[in-house]
Amino acid sequence: FQVAQECQKYEVIGNDLVANSVNEILCYGAEPLFFLDTFTCGKLKVEIAADVITGISKGCLEAHCTLIGGETAEMPGMYFQNDFDLTSFARGALEKKYLLPRVSEIISGDVVIGLSSSGVHSNGYSLVRKLVKAKNYTYQDPFPLDKTKTLQDVLLEPTKIYVRSVLPLLRKGYVKAAAHITGGGLTLNIPRVLPSHLKVELDGSKWKMPLVLQWIAAEGQLSEEEMLQTFNCGLGMVLIADQMYEKQILEALKETGESASNVGTVSNLEKGILIICIIIYLIINKRKEIVEVKNFNLSVSSTLKKKKKVGVLISGSGTNLQALIDYTQDPNNCSSAEIVLVLSNVAGVEGLNRASRAGIPTRVLSHKEYKKRVEFDMAVHAILKECGVEIVCLAGFMRILSKEFCQLWQGKLLNVHPAILPSFKGVNAHKQALEAGAKITGCSVHFVEPEVDAGAIIQQASVCVEAEDNEKSLQEKVKKLEHQIFPTSLELLASGRISRDSNGKLKWHV
Repeated sequence: FQVAQECQKYEVIGNDLVANSVNEILCYGAEPLFFLDTFTCGKLKVEIAADVITGISKGCLEAHCTLIGGETAEMPGMYFQNDFDLTSFARGALEKKYLLPRVSEIISGDVVIGLSSSGVHSNGYSLVRKLVKAKNYTYQDPFPLDKTKTLQDVLLEPTKIYVRSVLPLLRKGYVKAAAHITGGGLTLNIPRVLPSHLKVELDGSKWKMPLVLQWIAAEGQLSEEEMLQTFNCGLGMVLIADQMYEKQILEALKETGESASNVGTVSNLEKGILIICIIIYLIINKRKEIVEVKNFNLSVSSTLKKKKKVGVLISGSGTNLQALIDYTQDPNNCSSAEIVLVLSNVAGVEGLNRASRAGIPTRVLSHKEYKKRVEFDMAVHAILKECGVEIVCLAGFMRILSKEFCQLWQGKLLNVHPAILPSFKGVNAHKQALEAGAKITGCSVHFVEPEVDAGAIIQQASVCVEAEDNEKSLQEKVKKLEHQIFPTSLELLASGRISRDSNGKLKWHV
């Protein structure tokens, strides 16, 4: 809903409202008859309401369902700008003999027929929004697995309506149960139609997961279990039937243009394995046992890269290091970066303790053991390569790096400077800002070049310099900004959204 609003794609909202209603009605063996909607907003914008109603109308036509009316209500002060609420009511009818699910008739050996989904199917968008934000994407960006489409194209693919293809099968009595795969995914929706002594075994190699769901799984670093409990994973509806009807069902679905296949079987659920005292744990484990998915593969196109391995160089307390750790290890950020090494040129500093608490390997290499700067830098370089580091972050590393080191890590070396470059370069940036009478200062994240604080700027943030500020108070104010833009700048580089071009300039990749 919110993604469609942000993209101003209102027709898909109307379609999905119908789809979720009529597909659920099908699962009871009923035929959708009519549909009503209520559109509530702060102030009516006719073009938005018209698009929504157009989507509803198209959905009703697809579902052979009559749109008999609706209500539009304005409630000033209750909604912000273009926000609105949609509610719906759909009614279906059936003869009692067609009522589903026929739980008592489901037996071991029955087949499970899966009908393909068109994509996300209006579920899991909270995660999608977090993912897009964390990766600094926009919905207008090209879809990484198919550059001919944008993210909004694939994320807002209308939910499939299965009335035309499934209703004739219900009327012939072929189907014992139907499950519409919505919130809760495969593992939480299929159990609703099964008797307590049976389970289903699905073979993930029997159907194809849409590229958009493969992308979400890879970029979000989601496990198979998380995908199966959140998304439809490529199956929008599941039918359970006697194996004697398998051929007729698949042929009938093919004739309607539906992509479907035998994706599994019903089997007996072993007794005695669910005796667990903690009730919530019992429920979780029971659901796992009811739906077993084999050969489920989340591997995706090689265009989706694994997490970039990051090395962080420090010399002190490591507050910026902590910000990098917090960001990259927070699963909600779906980070493209992973810190694999923290190296300090000073032993016993707090930054090393921060790394150890986060489970990150640490190394100490004292510069005092080397006569020349470049010798120390090459020793650091050797350790970074040994640990497979691909990107280096300087988080309070109190050393000026040699030209040789900077060239070896060109375009892969980041630093945060406590001033708005190109102003106040070098040491004592806060003192320089105060002496210059600057009214604003801040911080800059930039690529590192042999010249001090001269690399291409990635992000900057500013703060006002108050009359009562001193070096210490200004430092604390700027630190908060550093902790915000250093991790997000690292994410931009690790995700491939930015790079340093051959002229030393910042290049964006969309």
